Amino acid sequence: MKKSLLLSTVIAGVLAISSVAEAKRLKISHIRPQGTTIDLELKDFAGEVKKASDGDLKMRIFAASALGDYTTVQERVSVGAVDMAVQPAATAASRRMQITAFPYVAENWKQAKSIYGPGGAIYDAMKGLYAKQDITMLAAYPVYFGGVALNREAIAPGDPTVEKGIKVRVPGIKSFQLEGSSLGYISAPIPFSEAFTAVQTGVVDGVIGSGAEGYYASFRDVTKTYIPLNTHFEVWYMIVNTETLNDLDKKDRAVLVKAATNFETKRWTTAEADQAANEKRLADNGATIIKLTDEQLAATAKKVRAEVWPVILKDVGEEWGKKILSQVAP
Repeated sequence: MKKSLLLSTVIAGVLAISSVAEAKRLKISHIRPQGTTIDLELKDFAGEVKKASDGDLKMRIFAASALGDYTTVQERVSVGAVDMAVQPAATAASRRMQITAFPYVAENWKQAKSIYGPGGAIYDAMKGLYAKQDITMLAAYPVYFGGVALNREAIAPGDPTVEKGIKVRVPGIKSFQLEGSSLGYISAPIPFSEAFTAVQTGVVDGVIGSGAEGYYASFRDVTKTYIPLNTHFEVWYMIVNTETLNDLDKKDRAVLVKAATNFETKRWTTAEADQAANEKRLADNGATIIKLTDEQLAATAKKVRAEVWPVILKDVGEEWGKKILSQVAP
């Protein structure tokens, strides 16, 4: 009896050790500091995954681009050196990924969800582009409609036909460079890591390429004016290395996919309110928020579409790009 009890205890111990050994920990990267909305939401996501998998699947979150900037991280996800990320698409990996950053595709949140949300034309296009890089797109994470942040007073903020004579930092993405010029600004491509210092030292007088959330998180101390121009719709994507996903057992893979869907669904219900809250945070921090009329926004969108879309379509492939935009064009 004692031998049987001892044997049972040993077997239970071996099984417990085996269970611990089989637990999988995935590294997931994002671009914002700890304590920001995305960081907190990913902690909730990680908690859901851990609970639903009975501790078999755990997440280790790396905030503030600790594993590299988003371009580098996307490359590392592609080869499996980083398991997962929630971040903007890196267009350096594929020019066609610029489709997600086309200016003035959506005019409001309802349109944005139908285009960038599950089943939308750009959602499906991005999923296919990631797949070619051995990456599985698990979810889209809507962030905001973009705007212009200035470290000075604005000049004719609602009239894109006026040359402002104001130099602004833009991402190293062709669509943003062209859009800045179309809006009447002088575009200066500068890496994100150098952008704050560029504004602070007067190399540029402002920033294009982000929205209220991004400007509050990274530029609030150098933002005196914020113009919600709806320059583009910012979406980040939850991505995972495809081989890593496929290597998970069936149960854990289902847990991860379901948690990602829940993460995505919840975000679409809160993103619009978050945008308004971040505009208020900028205002509370001393920035002047310049609200434009619907007519001004419509005129701006019309000009930018006419001047920027044809050029970027040549960059991504006219036939491919037009096929997507024909499904979403206002």
